[in-house]
Amino acid sequence: VQLVESGGGSVHVGGSLRLSCAASGRTFSTYTMAWFRQATGKEREFVAAISCFGGDIFYDGSVEGRFTISRDNAENTLYLQMNNLKPEDTADYFCAGRHYGAVSYISGDYNNWGQGTQVTVSS
Repeated sequence: VQLVESGGGSVHVGGSLRLSCAASGRTFSTYTMAWFRQATGKEREFVAAISCFGGDIFYDGSVEGRFTISRDNAENTLYLQMNNLKPEDTADYFCAGRHYGAVSYISGDYNNWGQGTQVTVSS
């Protein structure tokens, strides 16, 4: 599956953004999907993950309660609604897919990646 992220941008503290990840190729609903992010000079880190049909959802503690991951299998699209954004949320955000795999917070478990979309939160 090929993945293309969109929706990044620059916002002030407390603002919101909605990221999208459009998938093409193999059947989207057979992929566990996740969002990761990487700030400049830091390791890539897990943000959220969702199982093939949305039954299992996990968040990193730093975003739980502020971010919402969702998917629309009919539209082959993954979403990340980000509210109450903080400067520490500034990073490049990547969507990732894992074919028929369980939900995981480990980046190495995902073998399909998008190019990323940049999110900047300023105070």
